[in-house]
Amino acid sequence: MSEQIEPGSASHAAQQRQRASQLAQALRSELHKALIGQGAVIDDVLTALIAGGHVLLEGVPGLGKTLLVRALARCFGGEFARIQFTPDLMPSDVTGHAVYDLQTEQFKLRKGPLFTNLLLADEINRAPAKTQAALLEAMQERQVTLEGRALPIQQPFMVLATQNPIEQEGTYPLPEAELDRFMLKVRMDYPEADQELDMVRQVSRSTRADMLDVQPLRTILQAKDVQALQRIASDLPLDDQVLDYAVRLARSTRTWPGLTLGAGPRASIALVRCARARALLRGGEFVIPDDIKGCALAVLRHRVRIAPELDIEGLQVDQVLQQLLDQVPAPRL
Repeated sequence: MSEQIEPGSASHAAQQRQRASQLAQALRSELHKALIGQGAVIDDVLTALIAGGHVLLEGVPGLGKTLLVRALARCFGGEFARIQFTPDLMPSDVTGHAVYDLQTEQFKLRKGPLFTNLLLADEINRAPAKTQAALLEAMQERQVTLEGRALPIQQPFMVLATQNPIEQEGTYPLPEAELDRFMLKVRMDYPEADQELDMVRQVSRSTRADMLDVQPLRTILQAKDVQALQRIASDLPLDDQVLDYAVRLARSTRTWPGLTLGAGPRASIALVRCARARALLRGGEFVIPDDIKGCALAVLRHRVRIAPELDIEGLQVDQVLQQLLDQVPAPRL
C-alpha cells in the first residue's frame, strides 16, 4: 500500500529537485568555460557523475580529454588523483601495497591513488590486462582488497578513463567484460571550424603553452553535494512505459541484424540511471523517452559488437545503433 504524501513534503521534494538541477546546470556552464565545442561530451560526463557511473573517453590525442577531467576536478571540491597508464605499470601502483616498517617491525598498508573521489586513468589501454583488472575491480565493487583486508573507497567515486583509438600502436584493448563496467563510452570528435578558431584564439592568449588554464574555474560543489544529486536523480518519477522502452532497446541489440554481440542487463540499468540523470540536468520533473534515447549511443556502443562483414564495408557501430534507435518505437506520453 502506497504512503500518503503530504503537500508540504511534495513541494519540498520539488524544491530540492529544482536546486539540484540548478547546481548541475551551473557545473555544466563552468565546464564550458574550459572546454570549447564539446557540449555533448560535457553533458555525457555530467550524466555519468549524477548517475554514479564511470566513463571511458575515447578520442585522438589533443582533443581535450585530460583537460575536461582536470576542469571537472577543479569544479569539484572532492579529492582528485591521476594515473598515467604505461606498459610497465603494476597493479600495486594503482591499488597500493604493504610496506614493512622497521621501527614497529610490522607491515603498514600504503593506499594507492585509487583511494580518491575522482580518478583520471590516462590512456588506460596502454597498461596490460592485469593492471586494468585491478582498477576495474574497484570500479565494480567500490572496494580494494589489500593483504586480505577489504578497504572501502570513499564515495562518491568516479573513474574517467581515457584511451586513444585501438588502431594506435602499443595498446592492450579492454575485453568486453571489462568494458561493461563503464556506464558510458564517450567519443570526442574534432571541433567545428568556428569552435576551433575560438579555441586557438583563447589558448594562444593563455600563459600556458598549448592548453587552457583551469585555475580561474570556480568550485561549484563538494563531495556531499554530488551524493545529494545522485540521490535526488534516483528518485525522479519514471513511467512504466519509459522503463519498458529502455529494456526493449537493450534487448533489441541481442537479435539486431548486423550485431554479433548484444548488450546485457547492465545496459538496461545504465539506460534508466542515465535517463534520470539527464532529466535532472535539463530541469525535468520526470523522465521522458528522449532522455533514454539521448544517452543510448554512449550506453550501448561499447557493449555490442558489429558483424565482421559490416565492419569490412566500413560501417560504424554507431550507425547500426542509430538504425536500431530509429526503428524501435518509443512510447508517447
